[in-house]
Amino acid sequence: MGYYTSMILLIPAIILSVIASTRVQTAFKKYSEVADMRGLTGAQAARLMLDSNGLNDIQINKIAGTLTDNYDPRSRTLNLSQGVCDIASISAVSVACHEAGHALQHAFGYAPLRIRNNIVPLVSLASRLSWILIMVGIMLLASGSAQYGYLGDTIFNVGVLAFVAVVVFHLITLPVELDASNRAINQMQTLNIVDGSEVAGAKKVLSAAALTYIAALLVSIANLLRILAIRGRR
Repeated sequence: MGYYTSMILLIPAIILSVIASTRVQTAFKKYSEVADMRGLTGAQAARLMLDSNGLNDIQINKIAGTLTDNYDPRSRTLNLSQGVCDIASISAVSVACHEAGHALQHAFGYAPLRIRNNIVPLVSLASRLSWILIMVGIMLLASGSAQYGYLGDTIFNVGVLAFVAVVVFHLITLPVELDASNRAINQMQTLNIVDGSEVAGAKKVLSAAALTYIAALLVSIANLLRILAIRGRR
């Protein structure tokens, strides 16, 4: 694959990322204005879901930011943003239950989550170093020196391997997020957190969020192809 072909592949991936981000914001805003029929806030919905699955010891915290919600497996805490924690809306309960879905994955030993959690430190380092190593490798290869060329080739290849780790992380993240959303929808229906008329809205909120992970994976793959195309030109 040529360099310019790889650049063409990157463009639609970036466009998809923009579309995904816009869809998340639009869906979240739309269903933030639709009250949950039971009047449950995000925190209350998550608490109900956790307690119903024997996870009474998991603490729910309110944190700053917009859509910064997360489950921290190290501290076993569920952290909900201001627009989710104390808000009684379809968006709030959907996002909160999605994060509670991660808590269920952790508690019940969901393998992809365990793998993702274990490689987070490695991927964090790899994502910071990959492009630096690649650029240093290119500069050394461009020097024309046989000695520096060998070193540059080695450094470039290490950078590529580091970026492969980032792609693998996104690849593992996708099923983790989709599974958490499926758990959320199932639990929300089973526990009557939402009624039949509200399920479609909850699915739209979570589907929009899932698209961002798909876009992130495609961007990382397109960037890897671009890196390999650069390598092929050396």
